[in-house]
Amino acid sequence: MGGIVRAVIEPDLRGLDRRYRPALMAFFMRRAASHSDAEDMTQELFAKLATAQVSPMDNADAYIFQMAANLLRDRGRRERVRANYRASVHAGIGSGTGDLEPLDPARVLLGRESLGEVSDALRELPDRTRAIFLLFRLEGMKQSELAALYGVSVSAVQKHIFKAMTHLTRRVRAGE
Repeated sequence: MGGIVRAVIEPDLRGLDRRYRPALMAFFMRRAASHSDAEDMTQELFAKLATAQVSPMDNADAYIFQMAANLLRDRGRRERVRANYRASVHAGIGSGTGDLEPLDPARVLLGRESLGEVSDALRELPDRTRAIFLLFRLEGMKQSELAALYGVSVSAVQKHIFKAMTHLTRRVRAGE
């Protein structure tokens, strides 16, 4: 897949559909519970593309698959929140009967600070390095898939991942 600049801002969504639907369906099927979930997420992504205000870019493929990864993360987060809520209601937490404070304010604050440090460190990375790292570590894409997606060698993908890990490790240790 090449980096067609006009692909994302192309008014003809049919062209985008023909080009990206099979790859997006495969991407979502590897991570979704069912075919219908994958179809729903693919459709949601195209709906977002239809309304997006996008400026010209170097790599439309990376942009679209980053959107897909974000969509999966958002869906997973919503599902975890729902599951936690159902579990807490079932266990009686929050009704005054439990002894535990599931969302201890100090613990939440420490978690947010740590997440902020990691997020800041990620933003310092070059765009391509950050995207490759996130797709590899958070979305579980294989290095060979990333190499094909970005049109680089597996060795180059490994170098991007190593660069990101080294940077994050240095930054997190510096913050301790």
